[in-house]
Amino acid sequence: MNTLLLDSDDVDEYAALGDVIDAVEQAFAAFERGTTQMPAKSYIDLPRYNGDFRSMPAYLDTGEWDAAGLKWVNVHPDNPADHDLPTVLGTMIYSDPETAFPLAIMDGTTLTMKRTGAAAAVATDYLAVEDASTLGLVGAGVQSYTQLEAISEVRPIETVVVSDPDEERVQRFVETYADRFDVRGGSISEAGRCDVLSTVTPVEEPIVGLADVGERTHVNAIGADAEGKHELADALLEAATIVIDDHEQCTHSGEINVPYRAGTLTDADIHGEIGELVVGSKAGRTDETGITVFDSTGLAIQDVAAARVVYERASADGVGYPFDMIGADGS
Repeated sequence: MNTLLLDSDDVDEYAALGDVIDAVEQAFAAFERGTTQMPAKSYIDLPRYNGDFRSMPAYLDTGEWDAAGLKWVNVHPDNPADHDLPTVLGTMIYSDPETAFPLAIMDGTTLTMKRTGAAAAVATDYLAVEDASTLGLVGAGVQSYTQLEAISEVRPIETVVVSDPDEERVQRFVETYADRFDVRGGSISEAGRCDVLSTVTPVEEPIVGLADVGERTHVNAIGADAEGKHELADALLEAATIVIDDHEQCTHSGEINVPYRAGTLTDADIHGEIGELVVGSKAGRTDETGITVFDSTGLAIQDVAAARVVYERASADGVGYPFDMIGADGS
């Protein structure tokens, strides 16, 4: 038996978003049904190097398939300037639950982008208006691209408005998609008044207010991934139907972490977890629903579900570098 080594190009090619969205949706359902194991993310702080390591293990059983894996990821802010390396480097180990054999080792950075976009697409499918054709993006970094690619899988997006103070990033984004969408730069309010809005910034002071969004806009709050980060104004969150991916993570480091800790938001203000919408125990959008917000922190089960898609598709095509890591060929 061989372990399959898959680089970022392989992951990018074989993490087909339609399949990843379906897998992530199944993972959310399994989480709600209690057929997953997902220990809390653990941290190794490295102040000597101004960085940290994070481990994210998970197992899930959807009833149709099961899968297990571990994402080992870091945040080293000095990497780009000091070492010409990305701030975040992720490695995914994908294993056979029955034998623990390491089926694949793959790039976890691209995988994370894909599964994050897929989670927003799942939430959009349950919470956005059915005929949503306009998408706003606040932030024109790498995740904005995956947000558009994934959300356009579940809604007939035609018009895209992207807002970012860096005009060069906006222009790159517009040029990338000009042949597929009616895409332009605009203000936060112009982006926010689209049918769907995804916010993908690392800010700690809210930049999107209640007046910036439409009466039935669905917002995917993606940027907040650490304590203190906060993209959406409290008034917007208070007015919205809020759906989260995981209570512990969201109240600690998601979009709602600041107002929740302050007591501005309580559990009574949270409509439910996305898994509840998937299995049908809580309603998604109804005719009476106004603004909706999905607080996405990213779950290890999403990484495992996405890794399964990549491994199965790459294996079928004979892609990647197979190697005998543990001497399983008997030599």
